[in-house]
Amino acid sequence: MAHRVLVSDPISDIGVDLLARHPDIEVDFKTGLTPEELCAIIGDYDALIVRSQTKVTPEVLAAGNRLKAVGRAGVGVDNIDREAANAAGVIVMNTPTGNTISTAEHAFTLMLSAARNIGSAHRAVTSGGDFKAARKGYIGIELNGKRLAVIGMGRIGAEFAKRAQAFNMEVVAYDPFLTQARADELRVELAASPEVALNGADVVTLHIPMTADTMHMLNADRLALMNPGALVVNCARGGLVDEKALFAAIESGHIAGCGMDVFEEEPPGADHPLFGLEMHTTFTPHLGASTNEAQENVGIQVAEQIRDFLVTGEIRNAINMPSADAAALVELGAFPQIAAALGKLLAKLTPGNPESLRISYHGDIASKNTALVSRAGLTAFLEAARADGQVNVVNAPAVAAEMGIDLVEQTINARTEFHELLVMEVVKGAERFRVAGTVIGQSPRVVEIDHLYVDTNISGHFLLIRNDDRPGIVGAVGTELGSAEVNIANLSLARNKSQGNALTVIEVDEPVGADLMASLRALPGVLEVNGVTL
Repeated sequence: MAHRVLVSDPISDIGVDLLARHPDIEVDFKTGLTPEELCAIIGDYDALIVRSQTKVTPEVLAAGNRLKAVGRAGVGVDNIDREAANAAGVIVMNTPTGNTISTAEHAFTLMLSAARNIGSAHRAVTSGGDFKAARKGYIGIELNGKRLAVIGMGRIGAEFAKRAQAFNMEVVAYDPFLTQARADELRVELAASPEVALNGADVVTLHIPMTADTMHMLNADRLALMNPGALVVNCARGGLVDEKALFAAIESGHIAGCGMDVFEEEPPGADHPLFGLEMHTTFTPHLGASTNEAQENVGIQVAEQIRDFLVTGEIRNAINMPSADAAALVELGAFPQIAAALGKLLAKLTPGNPESLRISYHGDIASKNTALVSRAGLTAFLEAARADGQVNVVNAPAVAAEMGIDLVEQTINARTEFHELLVMEVVKGAERFRVAGTVIGQSPRVVEIDHLYVDTNISGHFLLIRNDDRPGIVGAVGTELGSAEVNIANLSLARNKSQGNALTVIEVDEPVGADLMASLRALPGVLEVNGVTL
């Protein structure tokens, strides 16, 4: 029986033909389907290929009783209900590399256009204005010798940096997961923080994901670090730039202008303040991946991935596919989930630019096939760093290698104080930071943070507070939370007597806002406050 594939959004004709030519695949190309029409026919298909138009809802997945895979021609999978796909046992694949060059080139074009006033000068010519006045009015900025800050050095950031170097720009990069060895290979200066990268920069380009931590990462304070007359380029995600702060910085004359392909609200209103600026500004409607080549690439890639999965079982760029069969998953129990929680903790708490991630298994877990556990931990550790496509259990090792991070796995059959223990440790030179988890009774728990014993859940919203080890501080923290009407669901306290400090892990019902975080950090005796959602 042939495998049937439905293509419900436009993709490359080459991709459709690639599927149609295979003797074991039947492909139907039906675009513009209503949700009701899609639900009515999806039960006849083994795989579905979409772009962004088709919404793969729980209803669609429930109706797809033959459906085994959904392929997304592109990076984002916001139009696919991943939880429903998981529940239905449907693999979700994307094509994270197909638009790398397209996006890098578009971001570079925005920089060039803003530097030379291309948009404004074009309008001056085509509107029949004074040609000579336009020549004198639209004085540009030369990029030769300028200092470029690249925030986020994944595939797109690296491609942008290569092009900037060809323009004789001095490139400094900030990426908390970029190692010094990889930075040396890319011939870029490695900055320890966004502030270091932006200090004295003439241009900044952003290539990072949009998360709670990166929202408005380019704010008024960081814009002020850049050189007078600097340019801002954002072709990654709307919301990374505080647009009000950017407008104020341009109005004041400190920032010369910007090139923007993405916005906090899309579509942006015609009255957006930035649109009223004349000099050194270029705006495009989310065109980063909009080239014939990129569209063709992602169409061909998704067709190849779906073909290979249906015919040979090979899986590439799966967003939700664990690399273990059902029996192995049962044997591993909660350890994949524990590893994911530990990975998120490490990503939040450890120093940037790690050299290696070490994962060790102690006790009975050491005798099992732990590849999925390691992948789950590595994926969670890396996924907050990537703007150019989701990290998943399939591609996480390749992503780590690309970033210069070594994955070291070790099994230790000797038991610790726990029957089984998973330890994950980040190494950067002489610095080491570790966390550990296990199952106590039937409950998966985080039991160690940086050699301090704790006992807390592996999911939820948490505050991690380091403070002087003296009376009254925990009470002061509790009072501050109570005054803000924040309910404490669970609390674990660990003390380091030799160093005179303590760690308090507080589980709360909702993430704590920035103002309350600032108030907690200002309390006497509080050394550090971090919020994390596991």
